[in-house]
Amino acid sequence: MIAQQLCETGDFLALTLANPDGLSPCHFTLENGTEVEVWDSGVIYFQPAEFGSKDIVLSCGVHGNETAPIEICAAIVRDILTGQLVLAERLLVLIGNPPAINLGKREVAENLNRLFSGHHSKGGGLINSERKRARDLEQYVSRFYQQHTAARQRALYDLHTAIRGSRFEKFAVYPFLHGKPWQKQQLQFLAACDVTTVLLMQTPASTFSYYASHTHAATAFTIELGKVQPFGQNDMARFARIDSTLRRLLTATLAEYGPFQVEQFQLYEVFRAINKQTQDFKLHFADDVENFTSYPLGTLLATDGDIEYRVERAGEALIFPNAKVAIGQRAMLMVVPKDISKQLI
Repeated sequence: MIAQQLCETGDFLALTLANPDGLSPCHFTLENGTEVEVWDSGVIYFQPAEFGSKDIVLSCGVHGNETAPIEICAAIVRDILTGQLVLAERLLVLIGNPPAINLGKREVAENLNRLFSGHHSKGGGLINSERKRARDLEQYVSRFYQQHTAARQRALYDLHTAIRGSRFEKFAVYPFLHGKPWQKQQLQFLAACDVTTVLLMQTPASTFSYYASHTHAATAFTIELGKVQPFGQNDMARFARIDSTLRRLLTATLAEYGPFQVEQFQLYEVFRAINKQTQDFKLHFADDVENFTSYPLGTLLATDGDIEYRVERAGEALIFPNAKVAIGQRAMLMVVPKDISKQLI
């Protein structure tokens, strides 16, 4: 029944949202020989009859109101299921938080993207749906990568949109690599996706991309594609390059990159993180201030009770400000430009 429905319509998103709390696993084969396995609600695996050296995870909807990435991934899945897109690489597609998507909210009880690398089982354990989903998503990614382990290239691209606008509409977060060098080829892949602003993390994190990078040695990024919009209100033409680049990656038809030019990128590193310590935390700038906005030295950015946070360094810019996070969580990152031209391979 599910197999017939998916082959006819390709609408895995509708099936997921109609069954947000779980789907019975099923397996079927497309006419082109691609094996399809539904593992759970929002979890679908594809293995072509013949496949290359890459194991690719596409993730979206970790935050339920970030609709553009959901629409991008849903269209890719639809075209695979209906035979319009013929894969040349193994693929796992994850729709992260179906209950939150149905509510049109960022989360149901807790920020899912702060619960990976085992954080789902800390501070009270598996006490809500997001914590259980984080555990399950980790297990699905492990299962996917461990099915074929010999000399394979692992990647995870976790697609998001931001709460607010940005000086650079699209940007990527490169997880902390624990001393490993950043890769020119991956920066070139991002540029092909129309993403040339990259935030280089300097510490471990509880995000999905860091989990894949650190636990599974995958090339992984959190990719921000603009500002949150409701379903049907995204200008999908703005995502044409990332959509076409992902499709070429999956079909092994990506063209060779030209010479690497570090000058085409805006690279930042985290200078400091500002965490919310009390319910009195307050941001001292307008709600519509964009990511990567800079202020003069000494400008008051936030207060938290008696604590004041001011601009400490020339060129310091803010990113991901959110006063509504839970106490103890990051309320804002401050970033500065970074030259990594001598630290790339």
